[in-house]
Amino acid sequence: MKVILTEDVKSLGKKGEIVDVSDGYARNFILKKKKGVEANSKNMNDLKLKKANEDKLAQEQYEAAQELGKKIEAGEIKMSIKTGEGGKAFGSIASKEIAIEVKEQMGLDVDKKKIQLKETIKTIGTHTVAVKLHPKVTAELKVNVTEEV
Repeated sequence: MKVILTEDVKSLGKKGEIVDVSDGYARNFILKKKKGVEANSKNMNDLKLKKANEDKLAQEQYEAAQELGKKIEAGEIKMSIKTGEGGKAFGSIASKEIAIEVKEQMGLDVDKKKIQLKETIKTIGTHTVAVKLHPKVTAELKVNVTEEV
């Protein structure tokens, strides 16, 4: 019997796959525990429409991430940190502060988890920070750090 899985089943397949199983296994396990539905023409059509809708949503998210990436790369944020003698910084700038400044200065919502800092910024100057907006889209944000007066 052909069955469309509605959730992942270990050693059988992933959600949305069409698998061929014995009639007893389908009736007594897959259908009974609602882990899948019979692969008739109606359910096959529903699966096809659902996949098309998911592909469309994924494409829209990708395009939105590209637009946001262009806006981020076009701008620059300015931040300042306290320094002592010899230009030594008394603190550092982390991804949380960068996310707050992007919202204030550029008006863009960027999650602090998407800002990829290898380590906090502890020096004065212009730094380039990667912002991963989508698995396929990474933007470069310029952060200009100056001395606080």
